Amino acid sequence: MTDKKKNFIIRTITGIVFVAVMVYCLLNPITMVVLFALITALSIWELCGLVNRWDDIQTNQFICSVAGAYFFFAIAGYCTGYTTAMVFIPYLFIILYLIIIELFTKAPNPINNWAYTMFSQMYIALPLSTINLLAFSNTAQGITYDCVLPLSIFVFLWLNDTGAYCVGSLIGKHKLFPRVSPGKSWEGSIGGCVLVLIVAGVVGWLYSKELGTLSVPVWMGLGLVVVVFGTLGDLVESLLKRTLGVKDSGNLLPGHGGMLDRFDSSLMAIPAAVIYLYTLSMF
Repeated sequence: MTDKKKNFIIRTITGIVFVAVMVYCLLNPITMVVLFALITALSIWELCGLVNRWDDIQTNQFICSVAGAYFFFAIAGYCTGYTTAMVFIPYLFIILYLIIIELFTKAPNPINNWAYTMFSQMYIALPLSTINLLAFSNTAQGITYDCVLPLSIFVFLWLNDTGAYCVGSLIGKHKLFPRVSPGKSWEGSIGGCVLVLIVAGVVGWLYSKELGTLSVPVWMGLGLVVVVFGTLGDLVESLLKRTLGVKDSGNLLPGHGGMLDRFDSSLMAIPAAVIYLYTLSMF
């Protein structure tokens, strides 16, 4: 068996297991919260590990990761009504600690430490935590959990990647963003977008027919938002890796790299979806 074929098999198996775990955990509110808190911590761990390779950067990898996971749990607790706003006090304390401790570390460049410490929270912890705003809602029956929106975001992202890869491999000629990601093409991106819009329209038709919630145009708009910002999220992480001089963020997922490599698109797509849906709800 050639190395290329072996890598393809490993990548396929990992992908199937990854999707199965994601879908299973998103079906239940407890497993969803635990899974994404873990994803948040592992993603921040990877990011801090990458930037700490530079001589003048020394972020506290462990505390940053714990802080991100705690922030996710805090948002989840607040959205479900299990906790009050007081739950954010320990997180604020941790952030203050990470800033003040630089007075005593004698680091060569504390500004870099502060910057990447805050970046880990703003780039990973905050965006991933907004999935709670999609999953939990306050209804006449109280706080309810609905897995459809969070699951749809990831299904759209996966379909976009699949469609972009297939179409780009066949007819891709015009590079989308060659400076950052030379493998992506406009043709592939358009192909992935069309596939997502079709599926979003079908999902909207089925879901709105059954429950009378979001209309088909709104669902298709959601699909477009996820495609655009998911692609931008992928490009942002590609720029980050190029700046740091690495190919993958980690090796936790065989054949797929690290957590950041798997969730880079969702870091932009999830908060963009929240902005889109909450903006529509005001009209």
